[in-house]
Amino acid sequence: MNQRTVVVLGGSGFVGRHVVARLASASHRVVIPTRSRERARHLILLPTVDVVEADIHDEATLSRLTRGADAAINLVGILHERNRGDFDRVHIELARKLADACRTSGVPRLLHMSALNADPDGPSLYLRSKGTAEALVAESGFEWTIFRPSVIFGREDSFLNMFAKLERLLPLVALACPDARFQPVYVGDVAHAFVRAIDDDRTHGQRYALCGPEVYRLRDLVAYVGKLTGHERPILPLGPGLSRLQARLLESLPGPLMSRDNLASMKKDSVCGCAFPDIFGIAPTSLEAIAPNYLSPAATRSRYDKLRTQTPPG
Repeated sequence: MNQRTVVVLGGSGFVGRHVVARLASASHRVVIPTRSRERARHLILLPTVDVVEADIHDEATLSRLTRGADAAINLVGILHERNRGDFDRVHIELARKLADACRTSGVPRLLHMSALNADPDGPSLYLRSKGTAEALVAESGFEWTIFRPSVIFGREDSFLNMFAKLERLLPLVALACPDARFQPVYVGDVAHAFVRAIDDDRTHGQRYALCGPEVYRLRDLVAYVGKLTGHERPILPLGPGLSRLQARLLESLPGPLMSRDNLASMKKDSVCGCAFPDIFGIAPTSLEAIAPNYLSPAATRSRYDKLRTQTPPG
């Protein structure tokens, strides 16, 4: 693998930290722009990694950051809009600004994180904005690769951990779209695909769906999380009307757990219908091989004990 200079937008996030760690272990030089170096402190000590405080939505800043780079990776995404137009700003406009910056700076390689079912005519604002961003990347003229994962799981995920928290706090789980289907993919496998693609010319101009080995109904995932954590709770399946009412109520809360737009996204099952791409040379990791390592009571106690020993006495 040739050494590259790679700019990673979203490098301090859940998927980003795994991508960056793999890039660093392969001796690539990695530039991570972030609003706050404190948010990326877990990456600062990695060899070959340069964390830079910067506004990635500023076009001049993006041009400066990408100057001299061999590749750019865009991992930035949101699931909820705090303000109307956030999906367009974060997914579409940022993709356009990054493409313009790469064009100005002469960066030939662009890797882009999208989502399964992304479609400019999709059922939700989220999926439509992701689909429009895909189209921008595909029409950019670069050596591009687009990744379309199902829901991503791993130690720091906001999916299984969210249900673990709810089941710990609530006597039962009122569940919208209980029969929506997902094919969760491990964050380490997603990161592997990104890093493997950088130097593989066969991935140029390709879109890859990324899924794990098994398909689950949402209700089965919630039940599995409850069993792992030791907080099994009754699941109350909600029909379409009550699902919409629940989403409407939840989206008004700070850091919403659910929105009507999320509900619309789940009208389409997040399922690949194909094997994990052979080109990346791995078999996808099962949920059952990873989730117990961070959701079981023993894993939770271990993390707590580690934090307690690292905390100085007050």
